[in-house]
Amino acid sequence: MVDEVIPSTMARQIHYNSAESIDPRTAADPYLRPSFPLSDRIKRQIWNCCWLVFYRLSPRPFHGWRAFLLRLFGAKMGSDCHFYPRARIWAPWNLICADQVSAGDDAEIYNPAPVRFGSHAIVSQGAYICGATHDYDNREFPLIAYPMEIGAHAWICARAIVGPGADVGEGAILGLGAVTTKNLEPWGVYAGNPAVKVKDRRP
Repeated sequence: MVDEVIPSTMARQIHYNSAESIDPRTAADPYLRPSFPLSDRIKRQIWNCCWLVFYRLSPRPFHGWRAFLLRLFGAKMGSDCHFYPRARIWAPWNLICADQVSAGDDAEIYNPAPVRFGSHAIVSQGAYICGATHDYDNREFPLIAYPMEIGAHAWICARAIVGPGADVGEGAILGLGAVTTKNLEPWGVYAGNPAVKVKDRRP
């Protein structure tokens, strides 16, 4: 079993900053520099090929097979996780799931930094977990990535978006198409863009 996670109340901590990892001599124009080292880009291309051939084309009930592929690329997966064929995980090596985590078709987890899911967390169809952005106050516009935590029994509803560095508390719900860039309190129900708390959920 993968350990449970408790969303932190601390300020967001940058896990990765491309300005600190990419040699500025790679290109005079910083906008033309890659955001990640070559080794990372090669690893992601290998994973993308695996996703396209072995993951994406697997039958829907083959959750164990897809969990195996994710583990093969470094994911930490608890038991009975249900990741559907069209769910996209940008970097499996940065995915940490407790038991019975689910990600629906067309859900996307963009995780240049580690993203942790507590048990029974759900990411519904078309939802997007965004783990990185760019430092627009820096003239070189570097990519910055944040670790994120989605608590146990949390539900990110269809087409909802969780912005970079935002943690979702245990049992929290981000409603259909809602967008948050801030932490969500445990057992709160949120809706809208930007998301606001509309009620409490019974624990």
